[in-house]
Amino acid sequence: MNYAIAVLDIGKTNKKIALYDDSMRPLTVRKRKIGTLLHNDLEIENVAEVESWFLTQLKELATEYPIRTISITTHGATVVCVGEDGKPVLPPVAYTNDVPEDVHQRFWEAMGPCDDLQKQTATAEIKPLINIAKLLWFQKERWPEEFQRISHVLFYPQYFGFRLTGIPSADITYAGCHSYLWDYEKWDWSSLVDLLGIRGKLPSKPSSPQSLLGKISPEVVMKTGLSPDVMVTQGIHDSNSSLVPYILSQKEDFVLNSTGTWCVAMHPVETVEFAPDELGKMVYFNLSFQEKPVKTSILMGGLEYETYSQLLMEHHQRQDWPLGLPSTYARIIEQQKSFILPTVVPGTGQFPDSMPRVVDSEKEYSLESLQTHRQWPQCFDDYEEGFALANLSLAIQTSIALQRVGLQPGTEVFIEGGFRQNPHYGALLGALLPENPLYLTALEEATSFGAALCGKSLVENVPVESLGEWVSLDKQPVQPASYDALQAYVDQFLIHLGQYSVLK
Repeated sequence: MNYAIAVLDIGKTNKKIALYDDSMRPLTVRKRKIGTLLHNDLEIENVAEVESWFLTQLKELATEYPIRTISITTHGATVVCVGEDGKPVLPPVAYTNDVPEDVHQRFWEAMGPCDDLQKQTATAEIKPLINIAKLLWFQKERWPEEFQRISHVLFYPQYFGFRLTGIPSADITYAGCHSYLWDYEKWDWSSLVDLLGIRGKLPSKPSSPQSLLGKISPEVVMKTGLSPDVMVTQGIHDSNSSLVPYILSQKEDFVLNSTGTWCVAMHPVETVEFAPDELGKMVYFNLSFQEKPVKTSILMGGLEYETYSQLLMEHHQRQDWPLGLPSTYARIIEQQKSFILPTVVPGTGQFPDSMPRVVDSEKEYSLESLQTHRQWPQCFDDYEEGFALANLSLAIQTSIALQRVGLQPGTEVFIEGGFRQNPHYGALLGALLPENPLYLTALEEATSFGAALCGKSLVENVPVESLGEWVSLDKQPVQPASYDALQAYVDQFLIHLGQYSVLK
């Protein structure tokens, strides 16, 4: 081993440090859960704790491994504004904070209509504060004096890069991901940058995530014992990082369905355009490490599944995951009387106007009635049936999310993340998409691995595109289920949502 790559992978809850050798073999992974802090009435990111933990781990790892570069990847929708002293001048507000509806309304009044901005910036509105421009707007209203003292607006990967090098920057994958701050047509910062008054607080242009930000500062050298020649990448948005290995290894058209709390469907494309029905939905564009558009749709599939799983487990006083017999699915689909409808977090997903509820024999049960009053639909009295309904709902929502990113007949779909372990979800999705080959992929720590490829590109001064030989996806084909009445069940699902005529 000539050198090691250290990846700082900051998830919303889990923080990781993953090390790879120069042959892209994983050396070690260290993890810690670091949640948010409560600042008055707001949750804020605990950036000081993350930094302290990261530096401590680097100090230990530096005695074992020849670390040559640090590559950074973080979750989205987070920004840290620093003053002249390099410290946060505003609390780093977590995007999960609910804010009054009039905050959103004032934002639109000042910045322009939602649909117009979606066309201009390829950004979908995602509540609560998942659009960075809106998060900045909220901070500006809440702390107007402190906002005026901002020296640098730093996206989350670049904040930690700044702490390591002292150099402010921005990367293109973060700028172009549901931020409202990037104008895809002009290929420049959007008009909202000027309306917010932050153009001078950002670099003139964002950089490629695999490019050099700088070398670690003398202070970091002293705290970690690392060589002063250790390089730091610009940093990359986590969804785009997980996409890197697929772009490198796939020569044909594909869609990546990355599953977890957020299920993210990503489709590299050539042009940026929306169908009329996609405006107002969680359909937007990312920018890949190649600075090319990636049509993207999202839904909170993992949260939906977890919500109903916990309700069923509490109702039945069980903790097991039912086997799930094909006969149960066949009966539900044939009867077409029971449905779990989105959306657990209203305003999100592919049906943002839908309120979460269970339909059973035309009677509706709101999620609130289940959670608060324990009013159970009859279909939930059967433990296995309840889980089958949750799988059906998630598979239908996913199939629609995939279609909205431009899925074409014959296009391969890769399923990674938590739901690759759910065979019912995969089999149902295969049944819903009979013209598309589906594969499970076993790429461990895909986000960290993608960031490590960016680090290898930097160390060896080669294009990321030349590193495909180091990627092995280990594709496993999904065997689709077969249910004669499945399309009729989907039609009824959409009728209950009032979306049948729109999506047909």
